[in-house]
Amino acid sequence: MKKILSKKRAFEIIENFPRSKVLVVGDIMIDHFIWGKVARISPEAPVPVVEIQSDSLLLGGCANVLNNVFSLGGKVYGAGVIGADDMGKRLLLEFRNRKIDTAGIVVEADRPTTLKTRIVAHGQQVVRFDQESREPIRPSSIEKITKYIKKLRNDLGAVVISDYNKGVVTKHLLDGIRRITSGKGIPVCVDPKQNDFSLYKGFDIITPNHLEAGRAAGMDIIDGNDVAKIGRTLLSKFGFKALLVTRGEEGMNLFESNDKTMHTTFPTEAREVFDVTGAGDTVIGVLALCVAAGATLKEAAALANIAAGIVVGKVGTATISLDELKEVI
Repeated sequence: MKKILSKKRAFEIIENFPRSKVLVVGDIMIDHFIWGKVARISPEAPVPVVEIQSDSLLLGGCANVLNNVFSLGGKVYGAGVIGADDMGKRLLLEFRNRKIDTAGIVVEADRPTTLKTRIVAHGQQVVRFDQESREPIRPSSIEKITKYIKKLRNDLGAVVISDYNKGVVTKHLLDGIRRITSGKGIPVCVDPKQNDFSLYKGFDIITPNHLEAGRAAGMDIIDGNDVAKIGRTLLSKFGFKALLVTRGEEGMNLFESNDKTMHTTFPTEAREVFDVTGAGDTVIGVLALCVAAGATLKEAAALANIAAGIVVGKVGTATISLDELKEVI
C-alpha cells in the first residue's frame, strides 16, 4: 500500500471526510440477526433446535452503505423506498437518530420494508429468511427520488447506487440519475446485482465481486489472468471509467480506463475472516467517501481495502469507526 498511499496522505484524505458529501441511492433493508446456540436436534424433523439468546436489528443493503459513510464522519444522504410498516418506521427512526435527512426516502403503503432475518448459532448461520417485494417501485416514487437528487446535486462529492435487485434500481431511475449528474463532475459509483451491466452503462465506477464480474462478461474467474481479461472486457464494453473487482481472500483488482496496460492489485488486509456480510457495502461506501474527499481512485481503493479487512473480522452487518481505520493505517 505504501507505494500507492503513504500514511501522511491517508490522514490528509481522512481529515477531509467531515466536509465530504455522499448520496446513497438504492435498496434499503434491515438485517435481523437472531443469536443462539444448538444443543439438540428436533424430534419433529432432522433440523437443529436453536435456543435464542439475543437478537439485533441492523441497517442493511443501501442503508448499510449509508451507515458506513456516516460512521467515518462523512456527510451522507439517503434515497430509496420503504414500506408503511413497523420496520419502515424503525428505519426512519434510525436515520433521524443519526441526524440523516430522510426527505429522499419514499414510503409505499403496499410494499413491505425489506427484512432479512438470519439465525446464527455458535458463530455459524443456520438459516436465512427474507420478507420483501422485488417488484419495480412506482413511477411516482422514482419521480420523488430523482427530484431529491436534483435538489442536492450541486453539493455532492459522490453518488453511490447500491443495487440489491429488489426493485428500486430500475432503468427508469438509472436514466434519471444519468441526466441529473451528467456534466456535473460528480463521480457515480455502482454496486451491481443485476447480470446485465448495460443497465449501468457509462457510470464512473462499478464494484462487482468476482462472480458478478464473471457472469457479466460470460466468463469464469480462475486466476489473475482471467481477472485481467474480464476487467478490460467490461471497461471497454460498458464505458465505465473504472472497475473494482472484489475477490474475497484474493483481495481486490482495480482497472482504470485511462490505464490500458495494467491494473492494480490490492492483497487482502483481513487478519481473520468471521463474516463477509455487508463487506461490499463497506468497500463502496469508503471508496465513494474517499473520492469525495479528494482521493485518487487508487488511493480510495487502498483505503476501501483496509476498511474491508477490518469489517470482515466482525460478525454480522458491521461498520468501521474512524478510530479503527486510523489505528490500522
